[in-house]
Amino acid sequence: MHFFIYIIIFFSFFDLFSQLPIMSPFAESLGATPFITGLVVGMYSLSNTFGNIISGFLTDKKGPFYILIIGLFATSFSLFLYQLVSDPTGLLVVRFIHGLVAGLIVPAAFTYSANKTSKEKRGKGVALSGAFVGLAAIAGPATSGILASKKSEVFVLGMTGSIMLVLSILALVLLRKIAIERKDKEASSQHTVLSIFQHTGIVKSFAGAFFLMFSQGVLAYMLPLKVLHLGFDSKTSGFLLSTFGLVAILVFILPTNRIFDRVKPVYTFTFGMCMMGISMLLLGQTDSLNLLYVWMGLYGIGFAFLFPSINTLLIDSSEQSYRGKAYGYFYAFFSIGVVMGSSITGFLELDATSGFTMTGIILLIVSTLIIATRK
Repeated sequence: MHFFIYIIIFFSFFDLFSQLPIMSPFAESLGATPFITGLVVGMYSLSNTFGNIISGFLTDKKGPFYILIIGLFATSFSLFLYQLVSDPTGLLVVRFIHGLVAGLIVPAAFTYSANKTSKEKRGKGVALSGAFVGLAAIAGPATSGILASKKSEVFVLGMTGSIMLVLSILALVLLRKIAIERKDKEASSQHTVLSIFQHTGIVKSFAGAFFLMFSQGVLAYMLPLKVLHLGFDSKTSGFLLSTFGLVAILVFILPTNRIFDRVKPVYTFTFGMCMMGISMLLLGQTDSLNLLYVWMGLYGIGFAFLFPSINTLLIDSSEQSYRGKAYGYFYAFFSIGVVMGSSITGFLELDATSGFTMTGIILLIVSTLIIATRK
């Protein structure tokens, strides 16, 4: 049954990543101005943040099974709403709804998985879930880009909606049999939002989530600019991003994933963030395409160590009675990190070299603080 949860995680992130190459052209085809197009792209992340937080609270109150089912059915419905969009305003409304209800799925799914995994296998479990996220990051943009060019953006969204509908029905049948018994409500009520943010391990996992996706936001914004500056096309940017994803997946699925059960997450956390920081610094200083592939591979190793580490740290630092809230905020920081990464570098008007250098320094500083406060 764990495999089915991983499938849900895969298609949840597939839904997210498949939007990347098609949403801007879709908005422009409806007559949206550049400003509105930017809002259309960002609206999903904004409402998704609220959806993640709401999911966390409801998961602790009602249990992950019900929130997961509601999220899957509602996301399927929201994807079909794109068929009715005829103007930029309508697209903005649908984007808000889509982001909000999609935000219900991931915290509930990861809570479901964490609660059903023994402590001895949690590191390997979150590594495997990371592999499915990485696969979605590779398959989503490529699939949607190809299908949109042959069919349309609406076709891609409708196809994803159909898949989510099938998953909804399967989840209703398969997961009901193993619905997790909740701890009593009194145990959950003892942990307020403030008490969650006072827990050092949880705060570190939030920081890891934020800066992981902050670097992703910078990478998505700056790497295509760097590649174009070197005289290559956008296809090269896609290959470079795929390189990091493939390397990360190899670390996740090979026997190397055992390290996450044997080494304390704070150490793999620090190693992963250091690797990402160093790769960012090297990306900013390199003009050789071959070396860019090497540095993206290094970034993939860092990502592969950081993602399971922050998940394991969150699981080990939280109890089942309030783990839903913790995961809700965790993925809210994911969404915020992407927006902040691209927004800050854009606001400061940094070029690729400065953007990568700034991000690399930030990641190295954060990793130093994490290891310095490990006790």
